[in-house]
Amino acid sequence: MGSGRGAGGSGRTVPGVLLVLAALLGAGSAGEYDYVSFQSDVGSYQSGRFYSKPPQCVDIPADLRLCHDVGYDKMVLPNLLEHETMAEVKQQASSWVPLLNKNCHMGTQVFLCSLFAPVCLDRPIYPCRWLCEAVRDSCEPVMQFFGFHWPEMLKCDKFPDGDVCIAMTPPNATEASKPQGTTVCPPCDNELKSEAIIEHLCASEFALRMKIKEVKKENGDKKIVPKKKKPLKLGPIKKKELKRLVLFLKNGADCPCHQLDNLSHHFLIMGRKVKSQYLLTAIHKWDKKNREFKNFMKKMKTHECPTFQSVFK
Repeated sequence: MGSGRGAGGSGRTVPGVLLVLAALLGAGSAGEYDYVSFQSDVGSYQSGRFYSKPPQCVDIPADLRLCHDVGYDKMVLPNLLEHETMAEVKQQASSWVPLLNKNCHMGTQVFLCSLFAPVCLDRPIYPCRWLCEAVRDSCEPVMQFFGFHWPEMLKCDKFPDGDVCIAMTPPNATEASKPQGTTVCPPCDNELKSEAIIEHLCASEFALRMKIKEVKKENGDKKIVPKKKKPLKLGPIKKKELKRLVLFLKNGADCPCHQLDNLSHHFLIMGRKVKSQYLLTAIHKWDKKNREFKNFMKKMKTHECPTFQSVFK
């Protein structure tokens, strides 16, 4: 796993940087963004690094879902997290898509894509440290519902403070970016779109079709006791563990999960193992009459998830 090292640099503004930063600072549509042609022989991208391939400017593919609509259409490879191939970028970026869908901070996509899919310039421009801190402070509490913490590879003190850097809104405007009035447990607040469900399935370690016997509070969590279960993806669950399996909605004792208000349905449950607990990370009513859910069931039969080592340790 690469890290975003080398975030510092001189404060000299290179040609075109202000143009791109002005575009990123604006709240315009994707069509209003711009980029500067990348010069593949510029040494600053290789300073202190040893890549098998020289840096190059390539199209952002449509299946790089984290960044396909970020507002510009070309990116540098290797990127600023030292991923050298597009396959590696796609694999690592896919684990962030469910978090992006939670809208925990308005700058999340700009921050992540400035690293995963950096805009083509003649020198690397990193995200501002305060932007990293704002996204981290808003999104890590959401991540903790899924048993994750802010990963070491995105440690904010790696990024520039006062140098030329990528920003989105002024530092004192970050409060307005937080979602307002949402108290639903994040694993229960899911978009019922087939693509979003598939993304959750790929980012999860296991998936089950399940009937639920009871839900009760335990140590600040919701404890979910299954009645019937059919594995769709076992991951870390051993078959002999299925019979006595219980799930936990982390930190979910006091936030609503509307899917659990009526336990008469079957559910699609997705999750991951953290230490000795199996955590629920997404839940949907198993609804064959819903068009999007029917589309998901069709896609599930043929869709191949990317394999990657999760950045969330």
